[in-house]
Amino acid sequence: MAARQNCWESLRCGKEKECPAYPNFGKTCFSVKGTLCNGKKQGGYLEKANECRDRCSFYKEMFANK
Repeated sequence: MAARQNCWESLRCGKEKECPAYPNFGKTCFSVKGTLCNGKKQGGYLEKANECRDRCSFYKEMFANK
């Protein structure tokens, strides 16, 4: 279950040490500027919110029961 894991654990990206969400924001990575998505650096939350909602399995799992 993603809610108990950090995003890099759930998505198995292998890039956690390169990610600005590492090590403290693994459950709220979508709100951190410059995170990696499919190997590409992302903008801030407002810039990536729709993409996260539409395509990110981790984001969807985090908010599935909310």
